[in-house]
Amino acid sequence: MEKQEVLKAIKEIREKPKRKFKQTFDLIINLHHLDIKKNNIDSYISLNHAPKKIKTTIFIDKTLEPKAKTLFDNVILKEDFQKYTKKQIKEMINEYDYFVSQANLMTQVAATFGKYLGPKGKMPNPKAGCIISTEASLPPLSEKLKKLVRIITKNEPIIKTIIGNEDMKDEDILDNFFTIYNQLLNQLPEKANNIKSVYIKLSMGPIYKIGRGFKNDKDSKLEKK
Repeated sequence: MEKQEVLKAIKEIREKPKRKFKQTFDLIINLHHLDIKKNNIDSYISLNHAPKKIKTTIFIDKTLEPKAKTLFDNVILKEDFQKYTKKQIKEMINEYDYFVSQANLMTQVAATFGKYLGPKGKMPNPKAGCIISTEASLPPLSEKLKKLVRIITKNEPIIKTIIGNEDMKDEDILDNFFTIYNQLLNQLPEKANNIKSVYIKLSMGPIYKIGRGFKNDKDSKLEKK
């Protein structure tokens, strides 16, 4: 993958008509010659540049409350767990990107919120550093989450993630692209041979295939296999 090809894609994507809201730059990577049951991809990658503004929720007891209130958007104390209705939990899941919990509260978090967080892939995840001790230092975690993205194949050989937004410099989006791309290569058994095609797009814009340009209407659907 050549840097100039990716940079060209970013610049040409920017030339499309603007929307009335800030869009994200999304990365789509189609994989092939890969048994995703045996080689499932599911990892968190720390970027050098925050791709978007995120919102975080933390489940804690009063031990960490003073520090948490200055760093997290939503602080939920264990004594308040039972106050949340099904509707409130679902609204919270849609609003917040990451959920963090003290390790000693995970059983209670799972019992109250798990059946809603789980299907959305938002349960506090140790891979992301989101399960913490009562002695945890919260500022480093808060900063880390701002630059964290997840790459996961789920049930199909395709990776979809965010690499930036319209307010970012082209070079920073490019850096995020290669941070993800190179770390993905390291997780694939046949490296670049497992990558079929790579696309970048704005969240509401047309698809740009790296090395080829914008896809036309005839073949606008993403490749699945």
